[in-house]
Amino acid sequence: MQLYNKLSAKERADLLEQAGEDRLTLSFYQYAKIGNPELFRNHLYVAWEELDVLGRIYVAHEGINAQLSVPAKKFNAFKEFIDGIYFLNGVRLNIAIEHDLKSFLKLKVKVRPKIVADGLNDETFDVTNKGIHVDAENFNKLIDDPNTVLVDMRNHYESEIGHFQGAVTPDVDTFRDSLDIIEEDLKDHKEDKNLVMYCTGGIRCEKASAYYKHKGFKNVFQLEGGIIEYARQVENKGLENKFIGKNFVFDHRRGERITEDVIANCHQCGKPCDTHVNCANEACHLLFIQCEDCAKAMQNCCSDECKEIIQLPYEEQKRLRKGIPNSNKIFKKGRSEKLKFKK
Repeated sequence: MQLYNKLSAKERADLLEQAGEDRLTLSFYQYAKIGNPELFRNHLYVAWEELDVLGRIYVAHEGINAQLSVPAKKFNAFKEFIDGIYFLNGVRLNIAIEHDLKSFLKLKVKVRPKIVADGLNDETFDVTNKGIHVDAENFNKLIDDPNTVLVDMRNHYESEIGHFQGAVTPDVDTFRDSLDIIEEDLKDHKEDKNLVMYCTGGIRCEKASAYYKHKGFKNVFQLEGGIIEYARQVENKGLENKFIGKNFVFDHRRGERITEDVIANCHQCGKPCDTHVNCANEACHLLFIQCEDCAKAMQNCCSDECKEIIQLPYEEQKRLRKGIPNSNKIFKKGRSEKLKFKK
């Protein structure tokens, strides 16, 4: 029984090209008590491998967080499978606005301590005492209220290319960094303001809303389904769209365009641009914004140093990066000392 992917990204990409089938990119999450995450992980892998599902899925004792690519013709079978799992029956599926054949190239199902790295001790507060979920229409009404503070629960490299008008966008690299910063900044408004939060698909707000209620915030709200579902409801219901720019997504697309506004800049020349790339030097892999002109001039690299490295023989490149972890430094983006343009 195969429990792990054995194909390289290139091999999988070639297979997808040959198949030429439409695929749907979607995501979902659910907090639930999973007694044996490893067993559940294996169950998912076997079933989804058979359905040709690709994606990145995290399983923990506290639940599941999944970003997936599913063959369109097998979507009903996929839905039937997850509905057969008692805590996933009827779970909301955030289906992408823009689909890409290669949004994911492998099926990775991993057991993790948590489904979102929030740095919180869940034993110290009631994680089920969450904020009020609101749909797009009520979200619009809330953020029009002068008594509301709207907070983006995402990281700086996400909000830089797109966010809601008037939102507080913390300058942080990780979700866990934002929690204490937001509490400190809003400590004088725990009782007299509406705290309204949003993120990509809703999962970060689930835990954050309970945490802030525990910290004394009285009026806590969160956007149901996040930006992904908001964009869908705005289009289907003809609502005013208060989001500007792109929604950053964690797959090979790196972003879904919500409006035509380009609110970010190339990190090398400063030209208006909101296209995220990873540095072509695998030892660097820095995530940054690069325009087409700079991509051509820099050979898809973030710096002259990396440009020189990719000219070396492949084995020499491997030797140079051996034992050097990238960690979260790849997300430094516009703040990296390697990049020329900074706001």
